[in-house]
Amino acid sequence: MTPKIPLHGQQLAEQDRRAVRGQRTWPATACPKLFFIGLSSLAFVAGCATTSSDTSTMNQNSLPSPWTGPYGGVPAFDALELDELAPALTSAMASHLGEIDAIANDPAPPSFENTIVALEGAGREVDRVLVYYGIWSSNLSTPAFRQIQEELAPALAEYRSKITQNRALFARIRAVAESDEVRGLNPHQRRLVELVFDGFARNGATLEGAARERYAAINKRLAELHTRFGNNVLADEEGYVHFVDRERLAGLSESYVQAAANAAAERGQEGQCAITNTRSSVEPFLTFARDRALREQVWRAYTSRGDNRDEHDNNAVIAEILALRAERVGLLGYETYAAWRLEDRMAKTPEQASALMEAVWPAAVARVAEEVADMQEVASAEDPGLRIEPWDYRYYAEKVRQAKYDLDGDEIEPYLQLEKLREGMFYVAGELFRFAFSPVPPGHVPVFHPDVRVWEVTNKDTGRHVGLWYLDPFARQGKRSGAWATAYRSHESFDGQRTTLASNNSNFLAGAPGEPVLVSWDEAETLFHEFGHALHFLSSNVAYPTLNGGVRDYTEFQSQLLERWLLTDRVIDRFLVHVESGEPMPRELVEKIQRAATFNQGFATTEYLASALVDMAYHTADLSAGAAAFDPVAFERETLERLGMPREIVMRHRSPHFAHVFSGEGYSAGYYGYMWADVLTSDAAESFEAAPGGFYDRALAEKLVELLFAPRNALDPAAAYRAFRGREPAIDALMRDRGFPVPRGKRALEAGGAGGGR
Repeated sequence: MTPKIPLHGQQLAEQDRRAVRGQRTWPATACPKLFFIGLSSLAFVAGCATTSSDTSTMNQNSLPSPWTGPYGGVPAFDALELDELAPALTSAMASHLGEIDAIANDPAPPSFENTIVALEGAGREVDRVLVYYGIWSSNLSTPAFRQIQEELAPALAEYRSKITQNRALFARIRAVAESDEVRGLNPHQRRLVELVFDGFARNGATLEGAARERYAAINKRLAELHTRFGNNVLADEEGYVHFVDRERLAGLSESYVQAAANAAAERGQEGQCAITNTRSSVEPFLTFARDRALREQVWRAYTSRGDNRDEHDNNAVIAEILALRAERVGLLGYETYAAWRLEDRMAKTPEQASALMEAVWPAAVARVAEEVADMQEVASAEDPGLRIEPWDYRYYAEKVRQAKYDLDGDEIEPYLQLEKLREGMFYVAGELFRFAFSPVPPGHVPVFHPDVRVWEVTNKDTGRHVGLWYLDPFARQGKRSGAWATAYRSHESFDGQRTTLASNNSNFLAGAPGEPVLVSWDEAETLFHEFGHALHFLSSNVAYPTLNGGVRDYTEFQSQLLERWLLTDRVIDRFLVHVESGEPMPRELVEKIQRAATFNQGFATTEYLASALVDMAYHTADLSAGAAAFDPVAFERETLERLGMPREIVMRHRSPHFAHVFSGEGYSAGYYGYMWADVLTSDAAESFEAAPGGFYDRALAEKLVELLFAPRNALDPAAAYRAFRGREPAIDALMRDRGFPVPRGKRALEAGGAGGGR
């Protein structure tokens, strides 16, 4: 766990929800009241203001103001003024530091109420300003914002350090943690004390003298580097656009071609088609485009983001980040960054996380060899001289899928209407979570873009208001790629009831006005996945903000599990209906999808695991020689060679654009967590398969919500899962899901007692 401070705008970015099960989407979870000291696990929390402002200016600044309006108050997204951001953050930081000093210097003896609870209530202004910061960072980024972000990032890191290095404050926290009072608290309160104490202790609060000063300086520099890394990637995504004639998009669906034409027109290239340098544009292009030369061109631009030896090159940034991370945890007495990072995760140690990945890796690589052989046979029949290259993999895999399973993506897409999928998600939420969703009339709640729509969430049995759900579905310039979930406000009740404001954000390609938006099967799974995060937010029943946080290798579990409801009969019959006839997806097509479920798992698992294993290698490497002696390009290449990486595949995220790991620290030494969570997912899914009511079994659904969704981080995740399943999770179900041989010997996933504290 990390030290607490208001950090509303909880974000689970997901470029990779598909990486583990078959495809995947980006980073991070943050507890609203947890303060990631220089470890910004959220890209949007990487900067803050350094400039000062006079009182008259601040009185007119709306960003720190309490939220007003319906539903307990909502963000004033219709009143965003970028020139207000720096002074607003300056004011909010100063205000919060004043609150911290008041708590630290309270003459009364330290107690749970006057120290721990007081910290939970402090920093509301920072919460509110950072929500707006997150919108500019993720949804509405501009060059002007990025300049502000880079200039101000060090100030926020410095502000964080002032909190965790406040000796008087930590002395009070320690006194509460070691007091007799703790024994009389309820379990959630005891866990809160544990998390707060552990967060401070693990982030430099115990350091003295020069070590203390160096720790703060490292955090400040890392904030600059994380911001620079993310902005470099975004610059390469926006800066590389392939404008081509419509004829060069042969093989792609009409909906893709139309969306590409719209994207070109938006960029002043009427009559052309634009292939943008983002995953949502590149992956379908590489899967269906017949133009091999153009496939290679698009693939090279995409995989070289951040690695073009220009002003946006990230290799030197990576080297410095790694060296500073290693130095910082060395000050705390840890041998490696990964050892520090995993101490409070379910895996507990780098060795246990690596053991899971290494158990799966050989089967995945072996399957790749089989997949390549199948593809090469098809390719050689078309062109005897063609050898499968990385830009060919998706294209020929699709051909094999069509031949082997008689399954064509174009056959599936007409049954996957974005609006119908949304209705299907609402149905699942109603059946499992007893949530009802009602559209909020346009204009009733402010939004930051015309694409955004809002629904009120209530309990369908009692009518109780639960919160709001925002949806921002379409790609546009200034919006980062991938898909993610965010909580603008999380549930709490310790100081008055605050309901949840959750948001899902995607990058679907918008079609012609008024036309249904059709998506791929992978995109449909991603949509359900991200909605799983939103349901996790909305289900919360915790009293204290810090308990809304999560453990990185656990928080992907709930969202990955929700993907399993996409192919349930009730969703198929009601919502997977043909765009023209309205008929549900025929059984034979459903069976084809089910038979093909393990198809291409070699590729999907290997490209993901390669990224996860390289991440772990970076953060267990010897960085004592410093940044200048470290070459990320060579390290990545040598690590993959040692692993036996198939030449036809690249890492899902090459190091120079591995934003999960280098634009913040949410997934650093933790990218393995998707697979750890997927072991839980596969295991839990089998419990629903065996239940009397299947995936809609009422008793099991209630148990799911009670133990695995509603408590958030108020329960130790390992203990919560054991209570749900009645045993430790086992790797067998994961291997069966992927069609891999089940390993012999010890198969239980050892989660120790980890969950958030030591």
